[in-house]
Amino acid sequence: MKVCRACGDGDGKGNCRLPVDETCALESFLPKLVTIVSTNPATAHEVYLELLRNTICVQCNHQLSNGTCKKRQTLECALDRYYPTVIEIVQNVKGEVERRGNVALRRV
Repeated sequence: MKVCRACGDGDGKGNCRLPVDETCALESFLPKLVTIVSTNPATAHEVYLELLRNTICVQCNHQLSNGTCKKRQTLECALDRYYPTVIEIVQNVKGEVERRGNVALRRV
């Protein structure tokens, strides 16, 4: 994954260095984040952040009942750190798929 190569928890080559007993939130919740981005045509990151908090973070074991999260506060949550990058990637892929689909339709 493109993000893994840049992640502070990685070795710079895409290999994760998280402890064996920890799971990367980005890896765990990536399908849900992709669904959020691909089904919501919002352009403001604040809108995506609200959807992220209300849809994904509420399912995470690290978020407390009051909505706070120590992992987010200490910048240890890869999902929180890299969601803007993931949003950009998903939007780019979606745009490319739509462009290719339109080109294919014109050929028919």
